[in-house]
Amino acid sequence: MKLRLRRAEIAISLIALLSALEFCTSNNATWINSRDNKTRVVRKIRKDFRKLKKQEGALKLIGGENGEHEGNVEILHDGKWGSICDDEWDDIEANVVCKQLGFNGAIKATTYGHFGQARRRYWMDNVYCDGSENELAKCRFDGWGISDCGSNEAAGVICSHDEEARAPIPQEKSPKTRIKDTYQQGTAVRLSGGRVRSEGQVEIKLGNADWGVVCGDSWSILEAAVVCRQLGLGYASNAVQTNFFSNGKTAPISISGVQCNGNEGNLAECLHDKIADCPGTTKNVAGVVCNQQMADLVFDHIELMRTAHLEDRQLYWLQCAMEENCVASQAYKVLRESGNWHLETRRLLRFTARILNAGTADFRPSVPKHLWEWHMCHMHYHSMEVFATFDVIDSSGNKVAEGHKASFCLEDNQCLPDVQPRYKCANYGDQGISVNCSDIYKHNIDCQWVDISELEPGHYTLKVAVNPEFKVGEMSFDNNAAICRLLYTETFATVHSCIMGRP
Repeated sequence: MKLRLRRAEIAISLIALLSALEFCTSNNATWINSRDNKTRVVRKIRKDFRKLKKQEGALKLIGGENGEHEGNVEILHDGKWGSICDDEWDDIEANVVCKQLGFNGAIKATTYGHFGQARRRYWMDNVYCDGSENELAKCRFDGWGISDCGSNEAAGVICSHDEEARAPIPQEKSPKTRIKDTYQQGTAVRLSGGRVRSEGQVEIKLGNADWGVVCGDSWSILEAAVVCRQLGLGYASNAVQTNFFSNGKTAPISISGVQCNGNEGNLAECLHDKIADCPGTTKNVAGVVCNQQMADLVFDHIELMRTAHLEDRQLYWLQCAMEENCVASQAYKVLRESGNWHLETRRLLRFTARILNAGTADFRPSVPKHLWEWHMCHMHYHSMEVFATFDVIDSSGNKVAEGHKASFCLEDNQCLPDVQPRYKCANYGDQGISVNCSDIYKHNIDCQWVDISELEPGHYTLKVAVNPEFKVGEMSFDNNAAICRLLYTETFATVHSCIMGRP
């Protein structure tokens, strides 16, 4: 609202200034160049008005079809607009965005390029807000321009706005239905435009209709996995939203909003929008890259239970970890407000993460080597900024401790007999996890914890997941997470009764 009021004030000032200018020119015959002076004044005011929208940290929403209150979020930095990655993006960050733009708050935070692919480079990634910020730029994030996100990971918002009370209530979007229930005459799927038969844009034939393409909106590795399985091409190594495989030809959009669990044997078993609605440009087309050999990560829940324990640690010893967003928001508030912040203590639930690659191909990072980032805490490069998530959840399903997304250096720490380790973090070495090898992050390493300082004693669920955003293809994601019971008292914590699941 403040932004709108400011713009209204400028408009009123412009009208008043123009009226005064008219009065002066009409009563001063000696003002020969009145029209030129008036033009210069108008230009200056317009220039000043444009500057208001180009301040550092300014936001705008793009791609929305129902008004200025929705769209992918873009932020201005160093005089250039950039996108926001959807890693860590949720309702807290969406509320900060909407309030900064003058709206009442957020109705929904959107991910996976809901309003189309990112149009520009990513300025912000892994954004952490506590809700008290009046600008998104004041939230914690990895740093300007530091990101490992693809174009299909644009973050967006749908904001609550004043006009909602006066405008007619829009019809709710129809719930998704299974493709085979809508098109009972049958469906067929094929790939086209690829350099080899195992890649290409996804084309679908619905009943007796002509072949058409699948909208790339929210297209992920889960949907791609179903296509590869259906066509007998193995596993999905990549899911793309691009017209690269179209060879310059434009095909009609046959279906949108495809949503799969990832285990289906046929794309027709997945959900879709009853009415095709594909946001963005004609480049927003679903494509896949399939591979017969694939990695398969398995999280060691036994090691998690065996090593879990509590540690109380002063903030003085957590300074490096704080730079990597490894502690809860309250710690940063203490840092800002207390002169004796270094003496304050945080309670950490520590544990070891051991991840085995039980697949048929090496697990390799999702970003190229020149984009890896140096991390002072661990004194090596991290090839995946979000490799694991640590969350504590209450009986209602709410996250009650601020778990974080941990970045890892991927290497072979322990291999089965007769398997030679290939990957090592030291000296900028190649990173990955070989087949039948494990990457081990021990409990005594910085950030290998959940900060539970504000957690009340009680019974909870601890969920630890690897490759949680499905950025790297696997044979299955059903063994990527350990879902455990957590008993926490004021002096003791135990993790038990773990089961395997998906992130």
